[in-house]
Amino acid sequence: MKILLVDDSRTMRNIQKKVLERLGGVEFVEAGDGVEGLSQIAATPSGFNLMLVDWNMPKMDGHTFVTRVRRTDKKTPMIMCTTEAEKSRVVEAIKAGVNNYVVKPFTPDALLDKVKSTLAKMGGLSAAPVAPATAAAPAAPTAKPATPVAPATAAAPAAPTAKPATPVAPAKPALQAPVAKAA
Repeated sequence: MKILLVDDSRTMRNIQKKVLERLGGVEFVEAGDGVEGLSQIAATPSGFNLMLVDWNMPKMDGHTFVTRVRRTDKKTPMIMCTTEAEKSRVVEAIKAGVNNYVVKPFTPDALLDKVKSTLAKMGGLSAAPVAPATAAAPAAPTAKPATPVAPATAAAPAAPTAKPATPVAPAKPALQAPVAKAA
């Protein structure tokens, strides 16, 4: 099975590959944006059995990519894998021509289930069993860079300076003076 992965994040494409390898007999073609994706389609006359597409990418976003592909290819299963979780975005993607939608971050099993159900609906997946996930895929990378950490020094660990807490007897309630009643 030949799968086109269109995502500007190399890390996300690697996660997708790791998960989808469990289908067995899979060949991947990668693209970093919609323009590259269209080039890969043009360079692959035999076509693809499945396309996973991100929404937010430079040069050409996933929505535009899907719309362009669907002008000439109405059959290849396409799944939008994106952080866009709003219902209006899901509806927009389906109208553009995707067959399914996965919100990032996803678990390996969630992605695999979406792929399997999509391919089954489209008649592109046999009933061959797929190995269950043994570990969760790493979460999608965040936009924040890692904070540098100062190198550790070879100093000996400091001795504890705090004394253990000494139990204290509970305080007795304060007595109140009787209040005189007004006559």
